[in-house]
Amino acid sequence: MTATFEQFARRRTALLTTYKRDGTPVDTPLTIAVEGDHAFIRTYDRAWKAKRMRNNPEVRIAPSTVRGKPRGQAIPARSRLLEGEEAAHAARALARRQPILQGVVVPLTHRVMRYTTLHYALTPE
Repeated sequence: MTATFEQFARRRTALLTTYKRDGTPVDTPLTIAVEGDHAFIRTYDRAWKAKRMRNNPEVRIAPSTVRGKPRGQAIPARSRLLEGEEAAHAARALARRQPILQGVVVPLTHRVMRYTTLHYALTPE
């Protein structure tokens, strides 16, 4: 694990900052799984953060509480949408991190709501 994502090793939740087209930052707490020099996050296709990351892959990520209160310094990162085996690997990493929430509840909710689950890799800049 690189020194950049070291601060996320003890925390399950991170505060993701994405940017609107006009540059306005938007913070969202979410589950993060760190692996080596990158981290994985999950969302669904209709989420605003997915649309913002599609328009601007530059993000900031900081350790946080479940409610989104930052618990460390934010670092700049770049998001990349994963597909196929990479997305399946990210899903397994997130499920290992929080077996009940990310392994059962979130995937089931996405299926019931007919959302397409999206997985992203974050790499530090």
